[in-house]
Amino acid sequence: MPSIGPEELLARLKKGKPIPALLLLGEETYLRDSCRAALIDAYVSEAARTWAISRFSADRGEVQSAMDQAQTLPMLSPQQVVFLEQAEAIEEFSEKKREDAVKQVESYLADPASFTVLVVEAAHLDQRMRLGKILAEKALVVQVGLGDNQDQRNAAAVALAKSLAREQGIEFEKGAAEDLAESVAADLQRLKTEIEKLATYLGDGKTIRREDVSLMVISEKAATVWQLADFLAARRCKPALEFLERLLRDGEEPLSILGALAWMYRKLIEASELRGSVNGWQAARSLQMRPDQAELAVRNARQISKPRLLAGLGALQRADDRLKSGEKDARAVMEFLITELTASDARAACK
Repeated sequence: MPSIGPEELLARLKKGKPIPALLLLGEETYLRDSCRAALIDAYVSEAARTWAISRFSADRGEVQSAMDQAQTLPMLSPQQVVFLEQAEAIEEFSEKKREDAVKQVESYLADPASFTVLVVEAAHLDQRMRLGKILAEKALVVQVGLGDNQDQRNAAAVALAKSLAREQGIEFEKGAAEDLAESVAADLQRLKTEIEKLATYLGDGKTIRREDVSLMVISEKAATVWQLADFLAARRCKPALEFLERLLRDGEEPLSILGALAWMYRKLIEASELRGSVNGWQAARSLQMRPDQAELAVRNARQISKPRLLAGLGALQRADDRLKSGEKDARAVMEFLITELTASDARAACK
């Protein structure tokens, strides 16, 4: 089947046509989540979602379980949606295990159940391999990635930014949406987060100016603030201060750095609550982050205690209050904050 985009999928769902099987193919978390939500809304009533929505993972070896569920009549609902996540893991199975998994998928797709919408998800698939060929032939392929062309990625991010802003009751002045898309490197999930933050900052019925984006949205360069998490976890004050100095020297605003740190701490707290062994892709789903950042969040959350993370949020709030109250020496506020975040309980000096 020819592949389509998320907007075309939404149009098909509005027409009410049955879709026995889909492949959500791509790495863009926001687009994948939007398609997933649209499918659930289209096929399963809210009251039946406890029984009529099932999630399985190929990475956990649950391919056969997913196919079995797809062939099982759902409870209290005329239709069900069955998700098989991380299908790309099948390509990494041993030869016998991979062959069995592909046969299971192929057998189901040869005669799919009329009461099931099977949703296979994969960040990437080798179209030369049998699994990719079968899914391309038997399932509706929905591209949930932006591709490698940066101009196209930015154009898609700008269009989405304007749409999300309208939903929040605000709009962009000329050039501001483009600035935002560039600042987040067309990361759509982060784009959504930043627009929500800007909407809260501005209030209803306001216009997002370019200077608002510059003030409130930390650039992708500064978003490497996740590198700082390693220094904070190890209480390495000196390299953390050097990192802060580089950000300030590159022109990043103290308030935007502070915002990025506060967001990072909230994500670390969320990551600390994840149970079991999770990889970057699994954590990305739960934390609504890019896989590389999610992996860093999980790793560092295991090194920083929950009480210390909560204390860090308190320190961030105090620094925010000082900056917004008109503190003239913003650099000193930020340096004191880093010292506080890396200090031991005994308030050790920087080393």
